[in-house]
Parts: sequence; structure tokens; C-alpha cells
Amino acid sequence: MAEPLAERLRPRTLDDYIGQKHLVGEGAVLRKMIESGRISSFILWGPPGVGKTTLAQIIAHRLEVPFYTLSAVTSGVKDVREVIEKSQKGRFFNEASPILFIDEIHRFSKSQQDSLLGAVEKGIVTLIGATTENPSFEVIRPLLSRCQLYVLKTLEKADLLQLLDRALTQDVILKQQKITLKETSAMLRFSGGDARKLLNILELLTESSNDNEIVITDEMVVSCQQQNPLAYDKDGEMHYDIISAFIKSIRGSDPDAALYWMARMIEGGEDPQFIARRLVISASEDIGLANPNALLLANAAFDTVMKIGWPEARIALAEAAVYLATSPKSNSAYLAIDNALSLVKQTGNQPVPLHLRNAPTTLMKELGYSDGYKYPHDFHGHFIPQQYLPDALQNERLWHGQHSPSEQKLYERMVNYWGNRYEE
Repeated sequence: MAEPLAERLRPRTLDDYIGQKHLVGEGAVLRKMIESGRISSFILWGPPGVGKTTLAQIIAHRLEVPFYTLSAVTSGVKDVREVIEKSQKGRFFNEASPILFIDEIHRFSKSQQDSLLGAVEKGIVTLIGATTENPSFEVIRPLLSRCQLYVLKTLEKADLLQLLDRALTQDVILKQQKITLKETSAMLRFSGGDARKLLNILELLTESSNDNEIVITDEMVVSCQQQNPLAYDKDGEMHYDIISAFIKSIRGSDPDAALYWMARMIEGGEDPQFIARRLVISASEDIGLANPNALLLANAAFDTVMKIGWPEARIALAEAAVYLATSPKSNSAYLAIDNALSLVKQTGNQPVPLHLRNAPTTLMKELGYSDGYKYPHDFHGHFIPQQYLPDALQNERLWHGQHSPSEQKLYERMVNYWGNRYEE
């Protein structure tokens, strides 16, 4: 039986690796570390199908060191200790440490992660962790502090098209067939930037056709995907499609749809903390200042999940989902921080105005630090106009109020304080 297409096409060298140029392109940080022959422990964080496991395997092959793999889903503390013992016994003096690759490391329990600390700190093993979740939520702080964190990005259109071309021209099976990619939009859309999913779609299309010549069109892809719905897979595949539908239903103020997609996740065995985290994000990003209580309720639901677990936690999650879906919406805070980050990148490190600087020493006071600062609480209404932004940016506007009933009051207060600066 032939290996799956995705496995047959798995790159063996960095030169064959597609995507993540910011990490492994010429002169990039991770590539330079690999080429030096010595790497430190690190965690790869990114969505499914972007090359986390492949990158770990390439590194092990390049460095020619023992490579151990553990799955956070099936391995326990005993398995971790066995790998550490093998690494200690099999390593020669001054030889590079064996690599321990842990897939879905965020699913490791605290005790499992604790069992790694000593070996990572002493260099007995070099840890490479892979996760689709933000490591700061699930990876214990002592372990996280001993590892570099590298963020992998969703593959771009050019990357995916390059992968398709490689599949059709280099795969031992597909290159023997007459396959024409007439249209690729649907394939790229269904893949969602996931290389594995893209190759699975291509393989499904070629295996389901009895024609000698296969012409792939968008209509053919859509039809094939609808006839072969993928079951919910909490380790990938439909995982991100379902959570996307869930969040978009909340954003679109449809509580029935939000509950449906949540039920799909619950029935699929999804981690309740994953759902709870997404509710907190949605409360901040989509409801925001239109209803500040949404963030409080979402956090309360998260806290409830941590305390009681399944099955009762489903009630708190449902309550939060319905509340968020039925709340007024605003993304003004979300847009404002993105505006601020963009401005900082464009303008660099602007100096802090003297009157806003801290002045803990006599010299700083003599230099004018804090001189001229007006303490707002000393003035009527606890407000006095003064400059808070750097000199070069003092007229910039980053937050633009959106006129929901709750946010309208905030906006009107700013207009009252700052006048023309806040008038749209």
C-alpha cells in the first residue's frame, strides 16, 4: 500500500522546504542556527499543515543526531523518562544532544512538562515542541523560559501553488498520470493554507477519477468536498474550520449557529479550554467596548471550565456564547491597537516628551524631566488638556469610536474633552 501523498512529498532538506522564509530562508535566524551545527531547545507554534514536524525531522537529519518522537496525546511521564535515559546512555562526550520532538506539546500535563525540565536545562536532550495553540496558555513558564519560540505562518498562495506543482511533477505516482490544473481557487480555499489538507484534496480528486486524463476545476473540487465531508478532528483538519464558523456566528449575532458549532466541537471531543479561550478572544475582538461586560462573562466562563470541567462546563460555555452572540458589536479597540502597532513600526522609537518622563533623581529634575506635567485630578472634572503623544505624533488618531449605545458615551466624552481632535 502506497504512503499518503503528503508523506511521500515530505521534504528532506531545507532547500526543499516550502514556506517560512522568515525562519529558514537564506540568512534567517533558524537556518543560521541549523547551519552552525548546534541548536538550542525551541517551540514551533503555528496552524496545522505548515511544516512543524517536517522542520524538526530536517533538523535532526541535518545534524545527524538521534531523533526521538513523542505524542502528547499518547505518551506519559514514563515515556519521557525512558527517552531521557536513552539520551544519557547513548551520548558521547561533546557530541550534540539528541533531539526530542514532542508534537502537540500543549496537551502535555504539568507533571509531564515538569519531567522534561532537568533534561532540557542540562542539555541532555534538545527539545523541539510543536503546537497549534499559544504556548503561553498551556506550556509551563519554567519550560517556556528555557526554549526559544518560533511562529510559523499559514502558507501563502505562492507556497501552495509551488507545492501543487511539485506534487504533479515529482511524486512517483502522480507524475505518471495526465493531470491538468485548470483552476486552483477552490483547492486553495478549502485548504486554508494547510499543505497537508491541500495534498489530501489533490489525492482524493485523483483517486476518485476513472478518467485517463484528469482536468481539475473549481466545480470538481467543490463537488468532491461536499460528497466527502470530513469528520471533526480536534488535532487538525476540520478543527480550524469549525472554530472559524463558531466565531463568525458570534460575530454575526446568530446565537443558534454559535450553539450548533459549539455542539459540534463538544461532540468531537474538543478541549473545553480551547473553546473558552476563543470566547475570551471574541469578547475582546468583536464585542469590545459596545458591551464591556462580555469580556467579564467570557472570563468567568473560562474560570468555570477550569474549576468544574465536562460535562457541566458546557452550560457556562453556552451561556457565554449566547451572551456574546446577542450583544452589540464593536471592534474599535481591536482596530485601535493595530493602528498603534502600525504607527510604532512606521515611526520607530519616538522620544517621550519631557513633561511625561519619570524624575526619580535630582539630575533628571534639573534636566527638565516631568517639568510642566499637569496632574489631571487637580483640575475640574479630573481633566486638563496637555500633550501625551510624542512631539512628532501629537495629532495622530488611533481610536475611532463606533457609535453603539455604550460606546457613544465614551466617544462623546472624548469630543467634550478634546474637541476637534475627536470629531469625525
